[in-house]
Amino acid sequence: MEREALEQLLGRRLSLAEIGRRVGVHESTVSYWEKRHGLEAVDRDRSAARGGLARERLETFVHAGMSIAQIAEAVDRSKATVRHWLSEYGLRTCRAERRRIMASGAWRLTLECHRHGMTQFQRRGKGGYRCLRCRSEAVARRRRRVKEILVGEAGGACQACGYNRCLAALEFHHRDPADKRFALSHRGVARSLAKARAEANKCVLLCSNCHVEIEMGVRSLS
Repeated sequence: MEREALEQLLGRRLSLAEIGRRVGVHESTVSYWEKRHGLEAVDRDRSAARGGLARERLETFVHAGMSIAQIAEAVDRSKATVRHWLSEYGLRTCRAERRRIMASGAWRLTLECHRHGMTQFQRRGKGGYRCLRCRSEAVARRRRRVKEILVGEAGGACQACGYNRCLAALEFHHRDPADKRFALSHRGVARSLAKARAEANKCVLLCSNCHVEIEMGVRSLS
């Protein structure tokens, strides 16, 4: 390699590996010509051997939940170097340990959820695992959304007394019990919106008090 060309590339603060990629040769060849011309790479100090990483320091980073990339940045080393020393000490990052556990194929596992901390996860049919508490909360939110839609379509208030302050206190009363296919729970609706809407069309919207009175025969619907 010509000294002038190599000096220009080094002056642009390119590493030996980057120069090698640009001119189509191995970085060892670039290193040879660098020494031959009496030049010095900008990453010479960084790439010099600096010894291993201490186990105690790596353990601190692992216990803090840091990824390999975060550890590499903290110790100013490459990810390959961090990965090597983690393997040397038999350590795993939280993410690597999670992948190892999930690869076991167990039906339920105790893993860390970003919202609920350490909790139970269950394998999904499509692959992977999901926090059971997150799943339960998602189901509850969906039930509430479906009920909100049905209540709005039914007038939004008790058809007997006009009560409308609390969604949970509003219930669906079947006009003809013989037409009832399933109950529309006060906790929400677990069926699809289409099926729930078809069932709600057979009902009248009542508050819980009026519903009980009508069921007990204390009052009747007009």
